[in-house]
Amino acid sequence: MSYLNGVTGYRPDLLTNRSIIKKGNFAVIEPDGIVKNVIPGFENTDITILGSKRLGATFNDYLVNVHPGGKNELGFGKGQEEVLFYIIEGSLTVTADKDYDLTSGGYVYCPPGTSLKFVNKSSSDAKCFLYKRIYEPVEGHKPYVVTGNMEEKEWAEYEGMKDVLVKDFLPSGTDLAFDCNLHILSFKPGACHGYVETHYQEHGALCLTGEGMYVLDDMWVPVKKGDYIFMGAYCPQACYAIGRDEPFSYVYSKDCNRDPEL
Repeated sequence: MSYLNGVTGYRPDLLTNRSIIKKGNFAVIEPDGIVKNVIPGFENTDITILGSKRLGATFNDYLVNVHPGGKNELGFGKGQEEVLFYIIEGSLTVTADKDYDLTSGGYVYCPPGTSLKFVNKSSSDAKCFLYKRIYEPVEGHKPYVVTGNMEEKEWAEYEGMKDVLVKDFLPSGTDLAFDCNLHILSFKPGACHGYVETHYQEHGALCLTGEGMYVLDDMWVPVKKGDYIFMGAYCPQACYAIGRDEPFSYVYSKDCNRDPEL
């Protein structure tokens, strides 16, 4: 294993890091210090595990950099696992129920029984966000492959706020076949949540642009592009967008549409 940012060897100053880990409650993981992992099936691909059971999550999140010629022909996702693969930058040919040529903003959701495969046929790296969890079935509803491009979707106002905007990856709000959703939430500088949220659902979030101040449990934590945030169930959470040049945005997951088991 080595650093994902390619910085190795001795540092010219004291060893410092902004990451905060409160297992089962919340975590902020900054890019410096995250390492490359070896996972079967991923070839010529740098992958790091972000959210996982060891952090306290019921899902896995990964940051994936696929180099030219990089691929996964073995398939990712087995048994009752569901997978969503989002291309932040670059392009890939992705196989789910069939082949899809996806560019920046493209994504595919694979329900249980449909494995994700991909290959980078371009001359540039592809940076991607990968999500996996165990699907919770409900009688009378069956999930299906969903694909699209987030850059082509219209923004919607988040809870009536014109300076907080959201896009959904899946039709979870109207379709009980899905037990999760992923969203992109974007705050214009100075915007914030309308209240401090405290709820059963948990989140994993990768910051895409800008800077923010996030309240997590009883701490206010600065976050920015490249940071990863885990928010466990019932962790109080909200943020203010700060900075001057761009909105603060992140892609995040949420479990939904199911009654908690006893």
